[in-house]
Amino acid sequence: MRRTLAAGGTILLAVLSAACATSGQTQTRQADKNAPATLSFWSTGGDDETAIFQKAADLYHQRHPTVTIKVQTLSWDDAYAKLLAAATSRSGPDVISGGMTWTIQFGARGAMVDLRKHGLDSLKAQAQPAQWESAISPDGSVYGVPLDMSTLALYYRTDLLAKAGIDAPPKTWEELTAHIAKLKAAGIKKPYSQDWGNLDWIGYFNYLYQAGGTFYTPDCKPSLDTPQAEQALTYWVDLYRKHGAPTASVEASDALDTGTAMVVGGNWIAKGIDANKPKLKGKWAMAPLPAGPAGPTTFIGGRAIGVTSFSKHAQTGADFVKFMYGDEAIAAIVDEARKRNLPYIPPRPDKVVGSSSFEADQAQVFESSIKTGKAAPGCPGWDESAPDVSKQLQSAILGKADVKTALTEAAKVMQRNAG
Repeated sequence: MRRTLAAGGTILLAVLSAACATSGQTQTRQADKNAPATLSFWSTGGDDETAIFQKAADLYHQRHPTVTIKVQTLSWDDAYAKLLAAATSRSGPDVISGGMTWTIQFGARGAMVDLRKHGLDSLKAQAQPAQWESAISPDGSVYGVPLDMSTLALYYRTDLLAKAGIDAPPKTWEELTAHIAKLKAAGIKKPYSQDWGNLDWIGYFNYLYQAGGTFYTPDCKPSLDTPQAEQALTYWVDLYRKHGAPTASVEASDALDTGTAMVVGGNWIAKGIDANKPKLKGKWAMAPLPAGPAGPTTFIGGRAIGVTSFSKHAQTGADFVKFMYGDEAIAAIVDEARKRNLPYIPPRPDKVVGSSSFEADQAQVFESSIKTGKAAPGCPGWDESAPDVSKQLQSAILGKADVKTALTEAAKVMQRNAG
């Protein structure tokens, strides 16, 4: 649900470049946000997520009776294909949501409205700074703004840690490997695994930033030729090759249920453990990821929302996007998310504990991660590069390349796609 997808992006962006380059100049913009209008909102995710955003759309309709917004589901698997069809036909949604950096790429080719024209750059003050930076184009254009947030946590079996004489989850890299050793010594066969980000750039992201590294420099040059990048990849590789983390991905709640003592997983896992794994009730807890030498930085995911340049209702669409940041809309979304036992973290850090769909103690863990979190690079070519970067990182984990070679080849991919 929250995994960053980039496959098919190159084809889409090529078509967008040809079909949409001048669309922002040729479309007629609606002058009155209260004028009669029906808008379509293509929401990437699942049907339950569509339902919670429809609650906000219905509330907007109550405030603007002449405006109707219909939310339609795009699955992560086919979102690119449907956006491609809309771009080529010059018809389709007024509002879209998708991967955090998608709107940057689309907007650079004329397919999105720069929301600064409608004053939405004011939302920056309410958003998580790193996530806002991720969603905003390097030239400052606001083609999309964060719609929600996701992050990671360390889920752990309190009973298994107690069996190994461990009274608290690991807080640092050194404690993590020490805990793994103690668990093994106590006969725990599966001390540690990773779910979200396993053998993927998202998994490496956490260690890279915790070591003080980044994927790109501030001016969007690849920056994987640093001691910090090497230190991070060496540590991550060692978790697999020396400390036994499985390369096969197992969903976090399943891993806990089958005897894994500690597992890294997405925030949404917390919503389903007690309901789906009743034998685990009272035997698990969660904590922020262990901090590296430069601090506790954790990946922040989520979706961006923006208005298409071929919409005839750009002002209304922009007003709806702004409405989604308001207390009233967030309350409606969260209320429906709780009814559906659906994970939802608003894009406003001040709302994580009081207005997410999680229990307060769970939300406090996520709030801690989000405070120091970083989001995906918003640099040109990142979406196209991410799958191949992951392959290079995997080559080091699987012993097919040394750390320096893997990083060098990953950087070459990023440079090649930078345009």
